[in-house]
Amino acid sequence: MGLFSKARATPLDGVDVVLADLDGVVYAGPGALPHAVESLNRVAETRRVGYITNNASRTDASVAGHLTELGLSVAAEDVVTSPQAAMRLLATMVPAPATLLIVGGEGLVVEAEKAGYRVTRSAEDAPDAVVQGFAPEVAWTDLAEAAFALKVPEDEGGIPWIATNSDWTIPRERGVAPGNGTLVSAVHTAVGRLATVAGKPEVPIFEEAIARFNAHKTLFIGDRLDTDIMGAARVGIDSALALTGIDRPKHVLAAPEGSRPTYVLSDLRELHEPYPTVERRNGAVTVNGATVRVVGGDVEILAEGKRHIDLVRAGAHAIWDSGTPIFVLDVPEKLYDDPFHRP
Repeated sequence: MGLFSKARATPLDGVDVVLADLDGVVYAGPGALPHAVESLNRVAETRRVGYITNNASRTDASVAGHLTELGLSVAAEDVVTSPQAAMRLLATMVPAPATLLIVGGEGLVVEAEKAGYRVTRSAEDAPDAVVQGFAPEVAWTDLAEAAFALKVPEDEGGIPWIATNSDWTIPRERGVAPGNGTLVSAVHTAVGRLATVAGKPEVPIFEEAIARFNAHKTLFIGDRLDTDIMGAARVGIDSALALTGIDRPKHVLAAPEGSRPTYVLSDLRELHEPYPTVERRNGAVTVNGATVRVVGGDVEILAEGKRHIDLVRAGAHAIWDSGTPIFVLDVPEKLYDDPFHRP
């Protein structure tokens, strides 16, 4: 499922459900990203739009309220959260009404209680599992309680450990900050155990969304290759990487197989624009006037084209087609240029 693998007038052609990530796609911090709201409202005129988030700090209702304040029309049932995916996964391991040690915020607590679990914040309450999700208020003391509860390895009788997601970073209005994966890693370092992940890039959160919206042809929009795009690939749906969040052109060029988007977008306005096809001739790849080829260990720009996004697309496809890892290639600095909006 690679870039330009299908000829379409726009990325939306044939799609009945669009699923969008939130952080880095719709907003960064409390504010909307440029062109996101109007573009998604336009999508919603003809298609169902759902929202998927790995951020476990808020409830689906509070997320819907925030999106509505930004100018979108969203109900709680339109939002699929990683805590919901975590509860789905946990039910197969430790059924309710077991006791869960929660590391995280309101979004995780509400979903746990909704699913019938008892909630504690202390390892002294002998929890049956630990569930860890991101919240800005998570402190060292919370991580320590998780470590105390997880001191016995699971294969020696220890309790399960579920992480809502493993995002290393999270985009905020002031820049990029540590995400839940960073906090999970801190506990892992202390106890030497690995968490089972429920959110992106794992499939439960995507399967929940596809089933909830009765999707037949789905397009998922994300800003990260390692969670959003990889997760979409794992469930076999098309994906669009928006260069408005974490991953940049250099990451697109280096994307490994299994994490390559169907579409690469400067911003969400390009959902509604004709998407250029790829042309291969004499070992070169051309996209809308931008032409790149790989010869031996050199990546060569033969034509820059009129838009840098087309040069990124052409460069990505040429490098991917070469089958050569990017770290052994000599890549022109021009391909790494990053004029796109980011938080």
